[in-house]
This record gives sequence, structure tokens and C-alpha cells, in this order.
Amino acid sequence: MTADASATALTARALLLDMDGTLVNSDAVVERCWRRWAAEQGLDPEYVLGRVHGRQGHATMALLLPDRPAALNHEDNKRMLAQETADMDGVVPVPGAPAFMEAIASLPHALVTSADRALSTARMAAAGLPMPELRVTAECVGASKPDPEGFLKGAAELGYEPAGCVVFEDSEVGIAAARAAGMRVVGVGPRAAALDPTVHVRDLEQVRVEAAPGGLRLTVTA
Repeated sequence: MTADASATALTARALLLDMDGTLVNSDAVVERCWRRWAAEQGLDPEYVLGRVHGRQGHATMALLLPDRPAALNHEDNKRMLAQETADMDGVVPVPGAPAFMEAIASLPHALVTSADRALSTARMAAAGLPMPELRVTAECVGASKPDPEGFLKGAAELGYEPAGCVVFEDSEVGIAAARAAGMRVVGVGPRAAALDPTVHVRDLEQVRVEAAPGGLRLTVTA
């Protein structure tokens, strides 16, 4: 703890950032697309929406319909990615994200997202956020979160050990992936509140980042 009992400090070598729900609020688009898919499959949309966050689409479909052929899931996933990439209505930055991204511009960081390259490009642009030089997207991994592959790859490409990285995540599977990778987690937003991250924040307005000897320092205020 810092001298201020309402603040928590973490040191790190690098940051690994989820996108949806962490930097970008895309819930409106996600809800529209998955409600349509749920109706097509005869599934309860509320049940579906409770399971979609953080995973690649085909992995969510496999969880919801375990007996469905994987080829159909991948076809639907491709179709839905195209729909989501074309729909930016309601996509906005998470509060504090613009200042946060500006603060870390010269510090080691990477985007690690279950979105593909096209969707991540579109959503970051729609939210007015700069794209990190390094990003690990759906095309870069063989397994979706909660598998730690994406975070481990991001750390390796930045050149740091997993223990030196702090992940920013909002979803259950994302936080599980970060933990499996041996990384600390700043949980962002309401979905993360009950998931016991290392530190929880309402949004990125509660986070200050600055360079520090050997890396960077995060200060999280209540």
C-alpha cells in the first residue's frame, strides 16, 4: 500500500491489455449480434450473453452447443465477426481509456484480444484509441481465453517474463487466462468485481501509470 490508504501501487515491466470491456465499451454491439445468434439457435439470449465475454466466438458456441459440429461454429463465427466489424454504433472508450493509453504510449505494452485483427482495428478506431504497436489477436493463437496462450505470447514478444507483466481484463475467462499465465491482474468494470483480481477498478480513471526504475508503476485509487 502507498502512504494513502485508499491507493494501491503495483510495479511491472510491461502491461498486457484486453480490449472489449477493458479499453473499449462494445457491449451494445455484442448484445445485438449475440441476441440474433441466440434466436437463430433457439437459445435463451440472457443465458448466452452471460457466457460470451472474453472468448472467441466459436469457443463460446462450442460451450453453448457442445454437440454442434466445429465447422458450423467457425462459419458462424466468421459471419458474426463481419457483422460486428461493420457495426460501430455505440462503441465508445471506457472512461479514462484515452488518458491511460496516452500515459503508456512510451512504456512496454501490448493488446491481447479475442477479437480478430479487423475487428480490433475497427473498434479501437471507433473509440478514438491508438493501436498498440504489438497486438495479439485471434489469428495469432491456437486456443481462446481462458487458455493463457495469448498473454504468454504477448509477454514473450515484448521480451519479459510473465511474472513481470500486469494484465488489464474485464471477463472471467480473461482473468482466468492471466492467472494461468502467472500474471497479476487489474480487473476493470462490473464483470471483474466478483472475480478476485489482484486489484479491481471501476474504470481506467482510477489508474495512474508512470515510468519507474526497471519498468513502470501503477497507482490505483479508490
